[in-house]
Amino acid sequence: MSLRKKIADSRRVNRAIEGLFAAYIRFAFRTSRWSRSGFEEMDACVRRGEPVIFVLWHQRLIMAPYLFDTSLGRICALTSAARAGRLAGQILVRLGFETIPMSSHKRHVALSREVLRRTREGCSIGIAADGPRGPARVSSTVPVVWARMTGCRVFTVAFAGKKVIRLPTWDQQMLPLPFSRGVLMCREWTDEVPKKPTDAEAESLRLRLEASLDAITDDADTAAGRRIENRKADAG
Repeated sequence: MSLRKKIADSRRVNRAIEGLFAAYIRFAFRTSRWSRSGFEEMDACVRRGEPVIFVLWHQRLIMAPYLFDTSLGRICALTSAARAGRLAGQILVRLGFETIPMSSHKRHVALSREVLRRTREGCSIGIAADGPRGPARVSSTVPVVWARMTGCRVFTVAFAGKKVIRLPTWDQQMLPLPFSRGVLMCREWTDEVPKKPTDAEAESLRLRLEASLDAITDDADTAAGRRIENRKADAG
């Protein structure tokens, strides 16, 4: 095994990286000015013990712990079994989330059963609609399938910072810079999901969810004073 792989697989090294990222995110959040809008209904659901499905673009995932108030209820985020996904998952755990690891060996049926079990326990589910590998800002059908399966209400969320760092990842993951200002936004996705949608209906719902995520993300960028860009091209 190469030295590079040994370092990458080292639990001690990974824990140190997780700690540094989590500390940085806390510092950036606490030293910046944030406006938070549209969260009243989602917060009320969680406070009542009603789990929700919480959806965002993978590019904005790093600030998810500040988009969902874990003091009101539990949330489980889906994380990839790949090294980067495990690292991101552990950062979220340090910031108050629970995780459901995805695996290439785990059938979709088994994963769906786990999601259903968690929601029945009152745990909300967080998912990046284009994760874990993209294409960036192209939604999968998974949030729609789980909305139908669980009956949970769906909320789209986004963060934007006036000043950010873009990581060299497939989606150009955004990290907010400290001593800046930013925006946190939430909106309910109210499209009705039939019990047994046809393929055409499922595709139409997927596209409408994708458009809703684009809209809230672009609106957050505008409110934060950022230029709206063609993210599908830029983040792909």
